[in-house]
Amino acid sequence: MKFRHAAAAITALLVMNAAAAQTAAPAKPASTPAPATAEAKPGANAATDPATPGMPKAETPTAPAGAEATAALKPGDATAGQGKAAVCGACHGMDGNSTDPQYPRLAGQSEQYIAAQLAAFKSGKRMNPIMMGFAQPLSAQDMNDLGAYFATKTSLPGVADQALVEQGQTLYRQGDTDRGIPACMACHGPDGRGNPGAHYPQVTSQHAKYVEARLKGWHDNGTQSDDPHTKIMAGIAQKLDEKDIAAVASYLEGLHTNEPAAAAPATP
Repeated sequence: MKFRHAAAAITALLVMNAAAAQTAAPAKPASTPAPATAEAKPGANAATDPATPGMPKAETPTAPAGAEATAALKPGDATAGQGKAAVCGACHGMDGNSTDPQYPRLAGQSEQYIAAQLAAFKSGKRMNPIMMGFAQPLSAQDMNDLGAYFATKTSLPGVADQALVEQGQTLYRQGDTDRGIPACMACHGPDGRGNPGAHYPQVTSQHAKYVEARLKGWHDNGTQSDDPHTKIMAGIAQKLDEKDIAAVASYLEGLHTNEPAAAAPATP
């Protein structure tokens, strides 16, 4: 009798355990997706990440943040930029017209170009120990504001060496097809004002000493930068000789922006 009672108790216990296991089992499917969601990487998609099958490609956690950052960046504010430009004045002049020719004139330079160069200094794509230090604390909005401020200023005219004008003008306006040198104005414009949308800088009235130093640097050292504009300039500079560089640099300092003349009244 005792054996029968013990066997019956064991049987009943096994049945209860099986029933409990069957009751708890349905809860597993509901909880299994949780680890996959927690482990999913931002931007992952089914085509490249087998750990997240079926994840919609368009729905990534980083997209809203990027959109918000883009929306938060506003066009440069010249008034705000004026206050931020105080530190720039020591080298570039408070109105962007530097008195020391080793520092470039920024007056009249486009907002887009200045902001892009500051970003390049901050990232290290453009190497200059002094400018890298100044650019580090700047936000993208700061860069746009500084660019907007200097864009409102007028670059003071310089004077070219008359002995170099003819050669410099020929290279700037025609280039030298025999040596594979394109005309400078193809990118920088007939008046040297550049192309803001394409990030081609203004070169009119720029210090000859600064331009000469930049061209010589590209001529002698080339460039390690992956910036396409810099690669173009390095390739061109390496085809120039010392006289070419001196002539173009001098010509640019004497190149002044002329306001378009008013149209003559029509003759009846």
